[in-house]
Amino acid sequence: MAEARVAKLFSVAGMVQGVGYRYFTQRVAARIGITGYVKNLRDGRVEVYAIGSSSQLSRLRRELERGPHGASVAEVTDENAGVEERYSSNFSIERDF
Repeated sequence: MAEARVAKLFSVAGMVQGVGYRYFTQRVAARIGITGYVKNLRDGRVEVYAIGSSSQLSRLRRELERGPHGASVAEVTDENAGVEERYSSNFSIERDF
């Protein structure tokens, strides 16, 4: 039986802008099979909205904590979110701010 789809909103703090973090996240999401988006926030954090199974989202969190070469992740937080169908078909890089 397949795991239910759930959504989480992650917030990633540290040196995570200008280091390819959004592209890294998009590649990881594609590899894991997650949909949603990633975008930079004005305060220097990166926001990741992800839809997948609980185990997929756990894998994503581990990757977000690691980040790409050149990033320095200080903290990753997450909160449960509703599944928004408009983000259920792919994983996109959203426009900044």
